[in-house]
Amino acid sequence: MLWIMRFSGLFSAALVIIVLSPSLQSFPPAEAIRSSHLDAYLRFPSSDPPPHRFSFRKAPVFRNAADCAAADIDSGVCNPSLVHVAITLDFEYLRGSIAAVHSILKHSSCPESVFFHFLVSETDLESLIRSTFPELKLKVYFFDPEIVRTLISTSVRQALEQPLNYARNYLADLLEPCVRRVIYLDSDLVVVDDIAKLWKTNLGSKTIGAPEYCHANFTKYFTPAFWSDERFSGAFAGRKPCYFNTGVMVMDLERWRRVGYTEVIEKWMEIQKSDRIYELGSLPPFLLVFAGEVAPIEHRWNQHGLGGDNVRGSCRDLHPGPVSLLHWSGSGKPWFRLDSRRPCPLDTLWAPYDLYGH
Repeated sequence: MLWIMRFSGLFSAALVIIVLSPSLQSFPPAEAIRSSHLDAYLRFPSSDPPPHRFSFRKAPVFRNAADCAAADIDSGVCNPSLVHVAITLDFEYLRGSIAAVHSILKHSSCPESVFFHFLVSETDLESLIRSTFPELKLKVYFFDPEIVRTLISTSVRQALEQPLNYARNYLADLLEPCVRRVIYLDSDLVVVDDIAKLWKTNLGSKTIGAPEYCHANFTKYFTPAFWSDERFSGAFAGRKPCYFNTGVMVMDLERWRRVGYTEVIEKWMEIQKSDRIYELGSLPPFLLVFAGEVAPIEHRWNQHGLGGDNVRGSCRDLHPGPVSLLHWSGSGKPWFRLDSRRPCPLDTLWAPYDLYGH
């Protein structure tokens, strides 16, 4: 477990103490197969993949502690003892995704019991993941950008318009029906606590769980046209909506499938195309459907907003309290700033998980 303590001075600094659980047992890697159901979502392009632009060091092998539940290596993705984590992979954020996986394994007491579901829109990334984490339990799912391309509207940042940002909307369709719960994580974060703690979140009757921020100005996430039209703003009637960040969510896929939330989100995206009710990409549809109906999770599991900009003097500090996950949401990413030698102070906490280069 990792504890981060803040102190003031000319610059922010962080003291990191890492205590890892012993690694004892071993399981062979699970066979990775591409999902064969729902061909509409899983159609691979026929063009030849581009050459690799990255090289990553092989990660250390992480073993389960002695008290981890025994896993049947032949049961695959449907093994009920597994912790399921979904992350997107693309070339722009690949370095961040690999660091995120590395951090999860390093701080997990049962790393061999974590199953990773990687969502891709490019077909030549699996080999990079396998060479970096040879014993990782994983499965790769191709998300066809055409599924959402006609639903995506322009946003305040071009990065928010990328189709893969919307793959989280389709997790219930992409993942096997036996996967009843999943932790969805963005690619620009590191986990510094045991992921099993987040996995055990009690969702109660809710479909998703996430840290909520009820002091944030919720009205700014939607346009004046939205708030002035009862047809739209009435969606929050009877609810007390709070902002939550969709980069860290525990999702009940069984309930999601039963209610059909993917179609509900798509409907709001269609309304956005015609009525321009928000500006911020894939976040507002989630707020429209779930804000006020979210199982609360401790803020320690999403210390978000660290993607400030040192050049512009907008580096962020940590929020008060314990930390289990550091999230560089925002325009600035630690790997770019470290490479440019203009990092923010907290970027040094991301660096130990970076496996880029020889």
